[in-house]
Amino acid sequence: MLAYMNKVAEIGIYYKSTPKVKPVIKSGNDAFKLLIDNWDENLIELQEEFKVILLNNANKVLGILPLSKGGITSCLVDVRLLFSVVLKANATAIIISHNHPSGKLTPSSSDYEITRKIKSAGKILDIILIDHIIITRVGYYSFVEEGDLSQL
Repeated sequence: MLAYMNKVAEIGIYYKSTPKVKPVIKSGNDAFKLLIDNWDENLIELQEEFKVILLNNANKVLGILPLSKGGITSCLVDVRLLFSVVLKANATAIIISHNHPSGKLTPSSSDYEITRKIKSAGKILDIILIDHIIITRVGYYSFVEEGDLSQL
Protein backbone atom coordinates (compact mmCIF):
# COMPACT_ATOMS: atom_id res chain seq x y z
CA MET A 1 0.00 0.00 0.00
CA LEU A 2 2.80 2.47 0.77
CA ALA A 3 4.93 1.44 -2.21
CA TYR A 4 4.26 4.74 -4.01
CA MET A 5 6.03 6.64 -1.22
CA ASN A 6 9.37 5.14 -2.23
CA LYS A 7 9.18 6.66 -5.70
CA VAL A 8 10.35 10.24 -5.40
CA ALA A 9 11.65 12.21 -8.36
CA GLU A 10 15.41 12.67 -8.46
CA ILE A 11 16.74 16.11 -9.23
CA GLY A 12 19.94 16.24 -11.21
CA ILE A 13 22.04 19.31 -11.95
CA TYR A 14 24.99 19.25 -14.30
CA TYR A 15 27.12 21.77 -16.11
CA LYS A 16 28.77 21.15 -19.44
CA SER A 17 30.76 23.80 -21.23
CA THR A 18 31.57 23.52 -24.90
CA PRO A 19 35.17 24.02 -26.00
CA LYS A 20 34.10 26.39 -28.80
CA VAL A 21 35.39 29.94 -28.90
CA LYS A 22 32.85 32.00 -27.01
CA PRO A 23 31.89 35.45 -28.31
CA VAL A 24 32.46 38.40 -25.99
CA ILE A 25 29.81 41.10 -25.56
CA LYS A 26 31.32 44.58 -25.28
CA SER A 27 28.38 46.73 -26.38
CA GLY A 28 24.69 46.82 -27.13
CA ASN A 29 25.57 46.46 -30.80
CA ASP A 30 27.49 43.23 -30.08
CA ALA A 31 24.44 41.89 -28.24
CA PHE A 32 22.13 42.96 -31.08
CA LYS A 33 24.27 41.20 -33.72
CA LEU A 34 24.33 37.99 -31.65
CA LEU A 35 20.59 38.13 -31.04
CA ILE A 36 19.56 38.92 -34.61
CA ASP A 37 21.73 36.03 -35.85
CA ASN A 38 19.93 33.71 -33.42
CA TRP A 39 16.36 34.96 -33.95
CA ASP A 40 13.89 33.25 -36.27
CA GLU A 41 13.56 35.90 -38.98
CA ASN A 42 10.11 34.52 -39.87
CA LEU A 43 8.80 35.32 -36.37
CA ILE A 44 10.53 38.60 -35.52
CA GLU A 45 7.66 40.68 -36.93
CA LEU A 46 4.94 38.19 -36.01
CA GLN A 47 5.37 37.00 -32.44
CA GLU A 48 7.02 38.49 -29.36
CA GLU A 49 9.80 36.39 -27.83
CA PHE A 50 11.94 36.89 -24.73
CA LYS A 51 15.53 35.63 -24.72
CA VAL A 52 18.39 35.88 -22.25
CA ILE A 53 22.10 35.98 -23.06
CA LEU A 54 24.00 34.17 -20.30
CA LEU A 55 27.50 35.52 -19.62
CA ASN A 56 30.49 34.66 -17.47
CA ASN A 57 32.72 37.12 -15.56
CA ALA A 58 34.61 38.03 -18.75
CA ASN A 59 31.34 38.76 -20.63
CA LYS A 60 31.85 35.65 -22.72
CA VAL A 61 28.61 34.13 -23.94
CA LEU A 62 27.70 30.86 -22.24
CA GLY A 63 24.50 30.55 -24.24
CA ILE A 64 21.17 32.08 -25.19
CA LEU A 65 18.08 31.05 -23.28
CA PRO A 66 14.82 31.27 -25.29
CA LEU A 67 12.66 31.88 -22.22
CA SER A 68 9.22 32.49 -23.71
CA LYS A 69 7.10 33.16 -26.75
CA GLY A 70 3.92 35.16 -26.66
CA GLY A 71 1.50 36.88 -28.94
CA ILE A 72 1.67 39.95 -31.12
CA THR A 73 2.02 42.46 -28.29
CA SER A 74 3.39 40.63 -25.25
CA CYS A 75 4.89 37.49 -23.75
CA LEU A 76 4.99 36.11 -20.22
CA VAL A 77 8.32 36.30 -18.37
CA ASP A 78 8.62 34.04 -15.34
CA VAL A 79 11.51 35.47 -13.32
CA ARG A 80 11.86 32.27 -11.26
CA LEU A 81 12.37 30.16 -14.39
CA LEU A 82 14.81 32.70 -15.77
CA PHE A 83 17.02 32.62 -12.68
CA SER A 84 16.78 28.85 -12.27
CA VAL A 85 18.54 28.51 -15.64
CA VAL A 86 20.95 31.39 -14.97
CA LEU A 87 22.10 29.70 -11.75
CA LYS A 88 22.36 26.24 -13.34
CA ALA A 89 24.48 27.69 -16.16
CA ASN A 90 26.80 29.29 -13.59
CA ALA A 91 26.30 32.67 -15.27
CA THR A 92 27.42 35.78 -13.41
CA ALA A 93 25.71 38.28 -15.71
CA ILE A 94 22.82 38.42 -18.15
CA ILE A 95 21.45 40.53 -20.97
CA ILE A 96 17.70 40.26 -21.36
CA SER A 97 16.07 40.85 -24.71
CA HIS A 98 12.82 40.73 -26.57
CA ASN A 99 11.50 41.79 -29.94
CA HIS A 100 8.73 44.20 -30.82
CA PRO A 101 6.80 42.75 -33.76
CA SER A 102 5.38 46.23 -34.42
CA GLY A 103 8.86 47.46 -35.34
CA LYS A 104 8.70 50.21 -32.69
CA LEU A 105 11.83 50.48 -30.55
CA THR A 106 10.26 52.48 -27.72
CA PRO A 107 10.02 50.53 -24.43
CA SER A 108 6.57 50.07 -22.91
CA SER A 109 5.73 50.46 -19.23
CA SER A 110 5.72 46.63 -19.04
CA ASP A 111 9.26 46.59 -20.47
CA TYR A 112 10.43 48.92 -17.70
CA GLU A 113 8.62 46.90 -15.02
CA ILE A 114 10.10 43.52 -16.01
CA THR A 115 13.55 45.09 -16.28
CA ARG A 116 13.20 46.52 -12.76
CA LYS A 117 12.00 43.16 -11.44
CA ILE A 118 14.83 41.17 -13.03
CA LYS A 119 17.45 43.71 -11.95
CA SER A 120 16.22 43.50 -8.33
CA ALA A 121 16.16 39.71 -8.30
CA GLY A 122 19.63 39.59 -9.84
CA LYS A 123 20.98 41.92 -7.19
CA ILE A 124 19.93 39.48 -4.45
CA LEU A 125 21.68 36.61 -6.27
CA ASP A 126 24.79 38.60 -7.31
CA ILE A 127 23.80 38.25 -10.96
CA ILE A 128 24.44 41.46 -12.90
CA LEU A 129 21.84 42.66 -15.38
CA ILE A 130 24.10 44.21 -18.01
CA ASP A 131 21.40 45.43 -20.39
CA HIS A 132 17.91 45.01 -21.77
CA ILE A 133 17.87 45.01 -25.57
CA ILE A 134 14.68 45.47 -27.58
CA ILE A 135 15.17 44.32 -31.16
CA THR A 136 13.43 44.65 -34.48
CA ARG A 137 14.53 43.44 -37.88
CA VAL A 138 16.38 46.72 -38.52
CA GLY A 139 17.62 47.99 -35.18
CA TYR A 140 17.71 47.86 -31.41
CA TYR A 141 17.08 49.85 -28.25
CA SER A 142 19.55 49.45 -25.39
CA PHE A 143 18.43 50.39 -21.88
CA VAL A 144 22.09 51.05 -20.99
CA GLU A 145 22.90 53.19 -24.03
CA GLU A 146 19.74 55.26 -23.44
CA GLY A 147 20.49 55.67 -19.71
CA ASP A 148 17.39 53.80 -18.59
CA LEU A 149 18.98 50.88 -16.71
CA SER A 150 20.73 53.07 -14.16
CA GLN A 151 17.39 54.75 -13.38
CA LEU A 152 15.72 51.48 -12.37
